[in-house]
Amino acid sequence: MNLFLKSASIVAVLVAPLSAHFQTVITDKSVVEQGDKPTIAIRYEFTHPFEQDIMNMIKPTEAGVFVDGEKTSILGSLKESKKNKQSVWSASYAVKSPGVYQFFVDPAPYFEPAENKFIRHQTKTIVNAFGADEGWDTPIGLKAEIIPLARPYSVLTGGLFSAQVLYKGKAAADTEVEIEYYNENGKLKAPNDSYVTLVTKTDANGVFHAALPLEGWWGFAALIDDDETIEKNGVKYPIELGAVLWIKTQSYKK
Repeated sequence: MNLFLKSASIVAVLVAPLSAHFQTVITDKSVVEQGDKPTIAIRYEFTHPFEQDIMNMIKPTEAGVFVDGEKTSILGSLKESKKNKQSVWSASYAVKSPGVYQFFVDPAPYFEPAENKFIRHQTKTIVNAFGADEGWDTPIGLKAEIIPLARPYSVLTGGLFSAQVLYKGKAAADTEVEIEYYNENGKLKAPNDSYVTLVTKTDANGVFHAALPLEGWWGFAALIDDDETIEKNGVKYPIELGAVLWIKTQSYKK
């Protein structure tokens, strides 16, 4: 390779955008109504949602559900499968009574050599069962957490969604929030790379807003430099702690 081509290759690598990582907690329904099958299917992936580029996910550190002020582990019921030759996980949960169910996962930290850091995205989604409709804005006590300020299981397509980011229980001001659409089967194409991952920031109270133009699942990842490090091969690396929330937008039907 001549010097010009070698230099061009280096520049291309340096300016190439890094795709956003997202942990997912995606359920087959966001509302359980009377007459529905009360079993909720849950998918856990570590992925680039818009590009549908799956990364390998080892078994999480913690996975569970928070309802009526209590956490219940479902880690033992997780099942591993393969998607594009990478490990993903799933579980099912039987809803037995009315309530707002917050499904969450705390994944094992993932080392990203391109960024020289570990990534740990504490992630949740919220399901309403049988019209309980209370507790959707209750923190479950994750170190990094997004608290919805709009009811998360009835956001209309094209609507505005608002939420607050907490870190160690306090508002995370001026924090970058990545927003990405779960592009099922990769059918949609972005106008350019800037539209793959949308970015906003929280205000002084840790609050952000986002308009959501498409029906389907949207992920929000508030990225925080954690106060812990992880040692790997004798080197201490920083942790990108993500507070991640998934919500599903839907449209009125004619």
